[in-house]
Amino acid sequence: MSAPLLLLGDVAVGDTLPGLDHDVTATTVVLGALASRDWRPMHHDRDFAINRNGTRDIFLNTPNQAAWFERYVTDWTGPTGRLGRMTFRMDTPVFPGDLMAFSATVTLVGTDDVGCGWIALDVALMVGDVVATTCATRVAVPVDGQDNPWSRSGDDWRP
Repeated sequence: MSAPLLLLGDVAVGDTLPGLDHDVTATTVVLGALASRDWRPMHHDRDFAINRNGTRDIFLNTPNQAAWFERYVTDWTGPTGRLGRMTFRMDTPVFPGDLMAFSATVTLVGTDDVGCGWIALDVALMVGDVVATTCATRVAVPVDGQDNPWSRSGDDWRP
């Protein structure tokens, strides 16, 4: 059974997305570093991270966090959601043993001048009561059942 299609009209400014929680393990950190070919030892070598970098453990790298934000947003939009832009600011590291808790609020809903439906989100990655990373995203979603942002290209795609 497939998930219902999220359409632009289903969303309003102020809506909140369902949360996503994930327990971070050393495997979470290391696999993200390997997938992004980030060989810097602070993302896989605990001794280096603690004794050379002065951190409490290995920690998530930038592409790993980006992938988690992308997953969170596209899990909500479903397969027709297409990320247009994403910017984020990492304020504190995310370590094994942390619980990442993602939340988001819709800040803009509208169409551009070629009819593409856009939703802007303010997303937060919390660790406990601390905001570890903030993220602003712009994601395209269908305006109706016949629309698909993935079919847009050239002048019809303006992320």
